[in-house]
Amino acid sequence: MSILINEKTRLLVQGITGGEGSFHTQRCIEYGTNVVAGVTPGKGGSETLGVPVFNTVETAVERTGANASLIFVPAAFAADAILEAVDAGIPLVVCVTEGIPVLDMVMVHNYLRGKENRLIGPNCPGLISPGKCKAGLMAGEIHLPGNVGVTSRSGTLTYETVAQLTGLGIGQSTCVGIGGDPLPGSTFVEMLELFQKDNDTKAVVLIGEIGGTAEQDAAAFIKTKMTKPVVAFVAGATAPPGRRMGHAGAIISGSSGTAQDKMAALAAAGATIAPSPAEIGLTMQEVLEKWNASR
Repeated sequence: MSILINEKTRLLVQGITGGEGSFHTQRCIEYGTNVVAGVTPGKGGSETLGVPVFNTVETAVERTGANASLIFVPAAFAADAILEAVDAGIPLVVCVTEGIPVLDMVMVHNYLRGKENRLIGPNCPGLISPGKCKAGLMAGEIHLPGNVGVTSRSGTLTYETVAQLTGLGIGQSTCVGIGGDPLPGSTFVEMLELFQKDNDTKAVVLIGEIGGTAEQDAAAFIKTKMTKPVVAFVAGATAPPGRRMGHAGAIISGSSGTAQDKMAALAAAGATIAPSPAEIGLTMQEVLEKWNASR
């Protein structure tokens, strides 16, 4: 099994005719993803990469039965693109756009409240269920189908972690980049809950970074509800307070935002902390060996 996307996913790409949209749509198609539609206002009735293009998401859903959307829309218009996908009834919306104003995302969060649609991102690499479906930017060839779930605030560290796992013969069930903005559409807790319920996910890698309290929230869930082993790494141990490091959400504004505080919370909850980014894969290998030996 996997979470969120699989062979039944019918992907729609908003912004498919742009440079980034067309490039990554082609990579998704090559991986085997069923891309059924694209949306670019004013270009309805045309085709891109053999995919029909529509003027609106609503029309695309009616014509193709799309059940997931991948958004490559400039930051100024990305919030509206998210809302359009939600209004069209798409259950999974993945927004890779970086630089969306925080106030726009506050509005999006308020609009999503009480709705069943799930937003991944923004400012994220998307997600992949290896061997089944890819909806995002990641290189499909580094992934291996298997039983370890990966969820991360960092796209680059996701790729590094996956490469390590695959190199050790450890496959992945689904890899989800939740994004590095202050207001992500989905949280670590939500991803952990999905992995916990997925029968084919046997363990999880969680990659956090400085800023906010997402990792502490994850620690509370791990301590009380997670029965599967979790390996965690938190980037930014040497970051100075008050300076944004990379992602918009990676800024230490209080003691809870430090990497040390986050790692301490995760370790106290029972997660195994990887000593460095280069040792995430080896740490998971050791955890799995111990886990399997104890069962």
